[in-house]
Amino acid sequence: MFTGIVTDIGSVTAVETRGDTRVVIATAYDTATIDLGASIACSGVCLTVVEKGPGWFAVDVSAETIGRTADQWTRGQRLNLERAMKLGDELGGHIVTGHVDGVGTVVSVAEEGGSHRVFVRVPADLAPFMATKGSVTVDGVSLTVNSVEDGADGTVFGLNIIPHTAAVTTLGGIAKGQRVNIEIDVLARYLQRMEHYRGR
Repeated sequence: MFTGIVTDIGSVTAVETRGDTRVVIATAYDTATIDLGASIACSGVCLTVVEKGPGWFAVDVSAETIGRTADQWTRGQRLNLERAMKLGDELGGHIVTGHVDGVGTVVSVAEEGGSHRVFVRVPADLAPFMATKGSVTVDGVSLTVNSVEDGADGTVFGLNIIPHTAAVTTLGGIAKGQRVNIEIDVLARYLQRMEHYRGR
């Protein structure tokens, strides 16, 4: 379980295909405090630490995960990192599982005051879960949805990236055309499931 509050920006230093894909990630975390088998969210994807050393850890990424996430499994790619919550931790964002629901595409980025206004198009199956002032996770970052627009070419939601978020996450470099990992609010997921059964 995570909160969507990024605590480090790591970078992919090696990628090796051996059945699954072994990805080595450089980090500022004290890896002596990370157990093998621990979960770390990597740009919103919950992965298991399978190897580690000073300043780095490695994860195995399945073909299923690669097929369902954005283009982040390449050498030099920067990743938003978050270690799993501990009981008693402050819930600064919202409840995040690290299970990506789909991939969105950035349709525009514009400066607005000191912030950036970002618009992201999502697949049709995620559209019902986008709600103004609701929560969404984009590349592992907990954000508030500012607007939702349903149109003939799909659903686009708007975000405001404040300077602090831009500075401590990879979203400071977000660009038009970029693919991003989307996790919907877990509460919305359960509400949809309940509505499905209520209508039967």
